[in-house]
Amino acid sequence: MSLLPELRYLTLAELVVAARALAAHRPGLCTLRQVGASRAGRPLHLLSIGRARRAVLVVAGAHANEPTGGSTLLAVAERVLHEPELRADISWHFLLCADPDGACLHVTPAPRSLYDYHLGFFRPAAQEQPEWAPAALPSDRLPPETRALTRVIDEVRPYLQVTLHGTDLGGSWVQLTKDVPGLAEPFAKSAAELHIPVETGASDAAGWPASGPGVHVMPAPGAGAAYPSMPDDARSSTWYHVHRYGGLTAVVEVPMWASDLVDDPAPHPAPDRALRRLAVRLRRDAREVERVLGEALPRLDGFDGPLLRAAKWALELVPGLAADWMHTPPADGTMAYVGSVDAFGRRLPLRAAAMLLRVLREADDSAAPRLEHLVATWSDAFAERFRARWVPLEHQIEHQSRTVLAAALHARDRSA
Repeated sequence: MSLLPELRYLTLAELVVAARALAAHRPGLCTLRQVGASRAGRPLHLLSIGRARRAVLVVAGAHANEPTGGSTLLAVAERVLHEPELRADISWHFLLCADPDGACLHVTPAPRSLYDYHLGFFRPAAQEQPEWAPAALPSDRLPPETRALTRVIDEVRPYLQVTLHGTDLGGSWVQLTKDVPGLAEPFAKSAAELHIPVETGASDAAGWPASGPGVHVMPAPGAGAAYPSMPDDARSSTWYHVHRYGGLTAVVEVPMWASDLVDDPAPHPAPDRALRRLAVRLRRDAREVERVLGEALPRLDGFDGPLLRAAKWALELVPGLAADWMHTPPADGTMAYVGSVDAFGRRLPLRAAAMLLRVLREADDSAAPRLEHLVATWSDAFAERFRARWVPLEHQIEHQSRTVLAAALHARDRSA
């Protein structure tokens, strides 16, 4: 009998309650403890199962707008409890939510559409994201969430860190900081069984070599960046902190809505021209949001919170990214890659508009209706262009869970 709550996107409080229930079920085997506190004083909890020296660390909630990871984390933890062979020579450690403040700002009840999803959207600026802050800030200014995560890594010294991510619309893919031979096969098999497309040309991993479809391995230092303007470097993130102990990180992405347009490996007839068109649209859409922001900003005195900072940050990325698409040769010439860039280009101004809309509504600002129209129109166009189909939550969780367990098995063999 499962100890977990009914299947749904869980709040931070529900995650903690469920983890307490798991720990209470096997107190001799499990512990739940606080390992830090957020900037707002919210606790960060670590659930640990087993005492073996070799360890796996699973991190959920690094991005507030990717809600599947918390449910996946609990599903994997319960399976580890019920299947002794999974913990025979491995201890498992689960950071319930890396960004509890963000989790309380992003609202995901049961979205019926991309528009519903964006009405409660929040994703912080890079310097406020626990995993990415080291790529944007000096070490003496890192947020407490980042310091808590790195302390956990220093303590458990995992041979594998798995960080659970997701995308609103697209496919599933994995990013690895070192190759894990054998992972591509179970990953692809799981995705096929659950009717989840594999994002073979993910723009997040543009220019990375692949060890199999949708399994991307971080390129060697010195490799040219696909998007020179992007300020973040994964080698400075917490993903790489495990390398000092001989470990590696696997980032497992799963979509809420699927699109079969992101797994087409056929060559695109004119990728350069397509990316230039997408750059033009990106600039145009961003200017629409900037006009609303410019008009409303004088009336927003006192509203400089995380939502407004994040909206401004997203808009600040646009000029450089559009220039990259205009002037840098495509990192990949496939239909899948162009589709992934198309989705990225729609996503960035839409997210900025969604977060700014929340600020304007809170301020009861007269510009809110114009922005609401943009968010609704762009959400519908995004879904229609990519023929979005909902991925049942149980399939999201199952695919992500299978990939976590496969990564743990194959990375263990790699490190033996």
